Amino acid sequence: MSLRATTTSRAVAGVIAAVIAAAGAATLLAGCGQPAAPSDSAGKPSVVTTTDVYGSVAAAVAGDRATVHAIITDPAADPHEYETTASDALAVSKAAVLVANGAGYDDFAGKLMNTAGGRPALIDVATLSGLPGSSAGPPSSGAALPPAAPEFNEHVWYHLPTVAKLADRIAAELGKADPGDAATFTANAARFKTGLDGLNAKITAIAGAHRGERVAVTEPVPGYLIAAAGLVDATPPALPHAVEEGSDPPASVMGQTLQLFDGPGKVKALLVNAQTGGATTDQLTRAANTAGVPVVAVTETFPAGTTDYVTWMGEEIDRLAAALDER
Repeated sequence: MSLRATTTSRAVAGVIAAVIAAAGAATLLAGCGQPAAPSDSAGKPSVVTTTDVYGSVAAAVAGDRATVHAIITDPAADPHEYETTASDALAVSKAAVLVANGAGYDDFAGKLMNTAGGRPALIDVATLSGLPGSSAGPPSSGAALPPAAPEFNEHVWYHLPTVAKLADRIAAELGKADPGDAATFTANAARFKTGLDGLNAKITAIAGAHRGERVAVTEPVPGYLIAAAGLVDATPPALPHAVEEGSDPPASVMGQTLQLFDGPGKVKALLVNAQTGGATTDQLTRAANTAGVPVVAVTETFPAGTTDYVTWMGEEIDRLAAALDER
């Protein structure tokens, strides 16, 4: 989703420069698994990811056998509006693997792939997910990432089965780049997925205790988590869509949403993207607080000080469970 309402985009030039200095110069064609692959001075393949969330997954799989660099690590940066730099292009051209969300979330990755001549193996996570609407056809002329259906929820890193697929795919691509360490990458991916199993157990526990209960959202960010937990998103679809686009929802839609916090059938929680803000989000948060409806903060990318996917997602799931248990 969008961080447009309160953020600006910027590159993390110093980190990128370090990755570039370490990267090698051999070639890996996208999706083809050529045996010669870019590597750093120690012979390690490199992975570039568009966000720190995917960087954490890649790092868990890579261990100490590959280098990983996330382009966006600033909680205030908006992947929709990120402007690529020459350093980004050089880093991607020397990477063995590029991980992008796709589905319109980080289209700058497609530009980087085109600039790199398709050299790294591209992992489009939205397409990898296989979720309905994740790929609405082949890429348009000059694009590297296929579009998604208009109503597709692009926040696929909240869909744990997709994250498990991603770990396996990264292991496979790194194994092509460095066959000697292929077994290590596979083992690392399996270890990471054990952590996902713990998250799934927490989600299953929520479903067991609260299946069918209604919640509201300000944005579609946690949609896959809500569905997996057996909860019902009662928000009029037009509201999170408007907030996502940085616009005000129609007054009738706002009125319908505010009614969710009133009466005996009111929602059990309001999930709010803590990395964005605006009049609509503020009004809904006030209404929830007044009605005694717990407000659960979620984020799109890692908040400051967070570097581990399983820890981050586990904390969000715990907050949701605690909020639901209040009522």
